[in-house]
Amino acid sequence: MTKGIIHYEVGEQVDIYLLIKTVTKGIASNGKPFLTLILQDKTGEIEAKLWDASPEDEVVYVPESIVKVFGDINNYRGRTQLKIRNIRPANSSDPVRIADFLEVAPMKQEDMIDKITKYIFEMKNPNIQRITRHLLKKYQNEFLEYPAATKNHHEYISGLAYHVVSMLDLAKAIANLYPSLDRDLLYAGVILHDLGKVIELSGPISTTYTVAGNLLGHISIMVNEIGKAAEHLGITGEEVVILQHMVLSHHGKAEWGSPKPPMVKEAEILHYIDNLDAKMNMLDRALEKVKPGEFTEKIFALDNRSFYKPTFHQ
Repeated sequence: MTKGIIHYEVGEQVDIYLLIKTVTKGIASNGKPFLTLILQDKTGEIEAKLWDASPEDEVVYVPESIVKVFGDINNYRGRTQLKIRNIRPANSSDPVRIADFLEVAPMKQEDMIDKITKYIFEMKNPNIQRITRHLLKKYQNEFLEYPAATKNHHEYISGLAYHVVSMLDLAKAIANLYPSLDRDLLYAGVILHDLGKVIELSGPISTTYTVAGNLLGHISIMVNEIGKAAEHLGITGEEVVILQHMVLSHHGKAEWGSPKPPMVKEAEILHYIDNLDAKMNMLDRALEKVKPGEFTEKIFALDNRSFYKPTFHQ
């Protein structure tokens, strides 16, 4: 079996099938158009340039299509790139299908929803529980399929649900250490904080931002959804506003896209949990690509730092 794209080293040649995740058109210094392709398989993704791209190339090489690529793995400005020598679209006689190239969360969907449901059952506040249950049920299918982002962290099928499951376990551990935290509020905040991404993003494959995603964003979308759910369920009271605040403030700072800073204890903890889980996911996936004694590529979302993998790590 062919090894995954992230496991090829600089200097190696590849002759493999890959899925086009995204395509961006550019103009080179010589005035000729080129395409920047992000190509992926189950292990991850790599960037490639298709120089001197023709109008036909722009029609043929589009997201969600499979290509057969022959080329070399290069290092360009500290990042691994695939230099294309030959590329062609896959056809019906090629032994591949889109599902072969899609990275999936390391946990089954039914196990994730079972676990999340148990956390909802633990909630003692009926208003918080009913709103959370209502919104999860409303968007459950998309929630279990969608990634948590288009890049940086949990950007794979079921990544959103897996991010939430990991955060719930973190929230429980932290609440055990600090009993003064309101578990209902914290668990609800974890489950709802990114649920708006099922409207913000286009879907689980070749994910892009929708019009609503670009114009409103998942935070505003979910604040509205909580308000609509409360109205539908006939729920009034402070819980509604506090739940909205949890979602509104979970990015922590204005420069990180948060309309409000956390002003409730549980909102502050939600921000830390979200940040911690996202960054651990980025680090684990970046370090998986390198051998002990090597540095990762620069990670944009972590201040463009490279991380070292110690040689005594197993």
